Amino acid sequence: MLTNDQLAQWDRDNFFHPSTHLAEFARGNAPQRIITTAKDCHITDRDGTRLLDAFAGLYCVNVGYGRQEIAEAIADQARELAYYHAYVGHGTEASITLSKMILDRAPEGMSKVYFGLSGSDANETNVKLIWYYNNILGRPEKKKIISRWRGYHGSGLVTGSLTGLELFHKKFDLPLAQVIHTDAPYYFRRPHDDMSEAQFTAHLVAELEALIAREGADTIAAFIGEPVLGTGGIVPPPEGYWPAIQEVLRKHDILLIADEVVTGFGRLGSMFGSDHYGIKPDLITIAKGLTSAYAPLSGSIVGDKMWKVLEQGTDENGPIGHGWTYSAHPVGAAAGVANLKLLDDLNLIRNAGEVGTYLNAQMRAALADHPNVGEVRGEGMLCAVEFVRDRDGRKLFDASDKVGPRVAAALLGHGVIGRAMPQGDILGFAPPFCLTEAEADQVVEKTAKAISEELG
Repeated sequence: MLTNDQLAQWDRDNFFHPSTHLAEFARGNAPQRIITTAKDCHITDRDGTRLLDAFAGLYCVNVGYGRQEIAEAIADQARELAYYHAYVGHGTEASITLSKMILDRAPEGMSKVYFGLSGSDANETNVKLIWYYNNILGRPEKKKIISRWRGYHGSGLVTGSLTGLELFHKKFDLPLAQVIHTDAPYYFRRPHDDMSEAQFTAHLVAELEALIAREGADTIAAFIGEPVLGTGGIVPPPEGYWPAIQEVLRKHDILLIADEVVTGFGRLGSMFGSDHYGIKPDLITIAKGLTSAYAPLSGSIVGDKMWKVLEQGTDENGPIGHGWTYSAHPVGAAAGVANLKLLDDLNLIRNAGEVGTYLNAQMRAALADHPNVGEVRGEGMLCAVEFVRDRDGRKLFDASDKVGPRVAAALLGHGVIGRAMPQGDILGFAPPFCLTEAEADQVVEKTAKAISEELG
């Protein structure tokens, strides 16, 4: 029984929810859930329904819910100094400490951290810095950014353009002209059945080279990519992908942004996805795992090569004209410090690698023979199940069948949260790093049951 019907009505009357069918929600025809408490891998709503959150919010509550160490750090910071800005050289103990902690963990060759509030604004920062960099170097035409179809990099104007998903472009007049897209490294959806992973990588490299040739390397500033495609389907890269792509970028003097909003701080069982795949980025985007979403905070980690040019730019032009009011917010920074300490103290990154590997193996074992499961894939504490009408021919369901959302809804009915990923019938999992093997077994068991109910 609902405990507060007025709250539910206020919700429908006043709250603009993101990524929601607005009309259906306002009419009361779309799902509504009001969350009240959470602990470890579980959330509880106001009706007392307890759910195993196998997507960690939005792949972000990495250390798990209810960590009092982070809550206390936030409260202590708010009591001592709730806010001061970071402009013209101002800092706080939390923001300075967190900067050092990040760089101590970052891949080799990174120099400084600029703080924001979300992955979207961090990627907006990255693009502005890249444009500034090329202007300082006297290359005003070198401004285009290459992204990948199915990549996810945010919901702003530039970042929504970088995102390669139709939902984020349709009716928003996106993408903007300075953003161009190349093929996704999505082996399951390769153009020909008989392609090996190495051959598919060669195909992707050829497509990238052709795009650069058409546009002109002197007009292209940077390439942005997630180490593992996230919202586009949870897709690890095919064999040899990142070394081959980086060779092309070096040849054409194109900077590399590694968008580690999902993979940063341990989700693959490595501190960064860049370490995991041998990526040598010029900029790294961080957010979700930086604070495990206990407070909003993001960052742009700037590499040594770029930093020298940014310094040159301020020598020539004065202070850099970029800033957010809440940049390096001390409460968010305090949450980040406490969060990174917990990752170390509880060995959560190792657990993410070990239990994530177990989750993927058990999911494959349970579903490998199902005629409507085309692929089970994942890396670390990321896993996805892709549904098909015909497994042998990789033939997809019609989008109107809504197979992915149906299975996700059935799974929710069994007390487990998985995410129906956009632009395909894909069920995604990204649990908190504190997931146990017993909880992983629950996720697999309930997923198999939900699939059986919806697809037979």
